Amino acid sequence: MGKATGFMEYDRIETPVRKPKERVRDWNEYSLPLEDADLKIQAARCMDCGVPFCSIGMEIKNGVSGCPLHNLIPEWNDAVYRGDWKEALELLLKTNNFPEFTGRVCPAPCEGSCTVAISEPAVGIKSIERAIIDRGFAEGWIKPTPPKVWTEKKIAVIGSGPAGLACADQLNQAGHTVTVFEKSDRIGGLLMYGIPTMKLDKESVSRRVQLLEAEGIRFVTNVDCGKDLSFQELKQDFDALVLATGAGKPREVAVPNRDSKGIHLAVPYLTASIRDLLLNKAEQSLSAAGKRVIIIGGGDTGADCVATALRQGAKSILQLGRRGKLEEERAENNPWPEYPHVFQMDYAHKEAEAVYGMDPREYLLSPVSFVKNEACEVTGIRTVQVERDEETKRYREVPNSERILDADMVLIAAGFEGAEDAIFENFKVKKTKQQTIEAAKGFYRTSEEGIFACGDARYGQSLVVTAIAEGREAAREVDFYLMGETFLP
Repeated sequence: MGKATGFMEYDRIETPVRKPKERVRDWNEYSLPLEDADLKIQAARCMDCGVPFCSIGMEIKNGVSGCPLHNLIPEWNDAVYRGDWKEALELLLKTNNFPEFTGRVCPAPCEGSCTVAISEPAVGIKSIERAIIDRGFAEGWIKPTPPKVWTEKKIAVIGSGPAGLACADQLNQAGHTVTVFEKSDRIGGLLMYGIPTMKLDKESVSRRVQLLEAEGIRFVTNVDCGKDLSFQELKQDFDALVLATGAGKPREVAVPNRDSKGIHLAVPYLTASIRDLLLNKAEQSLSAAGKRVIIIGGGDTGADCVATALRQGAKSILQLGRRGKLEEERAENNPWPEYPHVFQMDYAHKEAEAVYGMDPREYLLSPVSFVKNEACEVTGIRTVQVERDEETKRYREVPNSERILDADMVLIAAGFEGAEDAIFENFKVKKTKQQTIEAAKGFYRTSEEGIFACGDARYGQSLVVTAIAEGREAAREVDFYLMGETFLP
């Protein structure tokens, strides 16, 4: 490495962010780039560890450990330390199609598996990754590179999220004619309409889509494949189909009075907010302004709802989670190099604390029913405290712990149950017990000849970085299916 003793000499430098009370006044990205001098110090902390666990991309206890893309992290850290940004970019793009996305929204399982993190704070890998790709665009090093030779094979990729885009990019580089279908009005899937602009500016998404288009990929929006274009039509027009439709079936909260007005699913709420911003609407069509907002679900989507409701001017916000509060440090059953399941304040929680004076999260609460008025408008949630039975690992209600929390708006961010039902009906593919498309990892082939599946549609709800890895691997299998061999990485 460039600085063999750097990890002993330098401390971790966190990615700078805008002040919470200032950033809640707008919808711009909350994080800021590190200075070059600080990036060099961070890169110097990458130790010559022999086995770079940051790159292993393994599943340990049903969680991702290390980078699923197997990014060449020590190599591009070394290049950054030496000031060779162009080499760093070349190394980064060998494994990652879209570092501008992962460098902003990935929870960085690579850092959880960093060898330095055994005893010290991890190397700031995510901030370095973002800096490399941003430098590449700023310097004009990233330009369209269409294939020099085209095959006669035509492929339809259905879904334009990170998995679909990565798959399309790889297949296009192999010289195939690729058409990406998207049922929404803009390309990007959750990158466009699921992740708020505060985390991922939509200009970054549009810039990448334009680059892919310049390289030869055809994009078609407002087409619901299987409905607007039948399975038979697609099979007739294309040599292979790739289902990268995501795991968009929301997990419901099936309790009494669910039909009350003012209760919304999280993703449609976030989508409406982003679409209104992109259309420059003066007012948000689904706004939390002046309302007491309760969010059911303790994950990232719930946190994004917190941040969105804050910017809309919510009167108050509570985020309810069924699970307990995590420990400040790794538990004994969560050792390195597993992803560290420890307590942390997300960007949204820090913002809520700055505005309301408290962390908006409450733990070990389960909804019993919604409360509504005579106009069928939600006025609150009846909840009960729960506790975890260590023998059965299940949650049970605590007697006499029921209470009512006031609310004018409820957002359900309880996760997802798998691919949407229409996918199985329209494409005749088989369903797993997890409600995802049946397609074995390493092959990505479904029960239907010539149809492949990747991303959350196959894997289940996961990370953007996992979706990109899935798309890359599926592309390799499609290429082999069509050509009898493949040279895709």
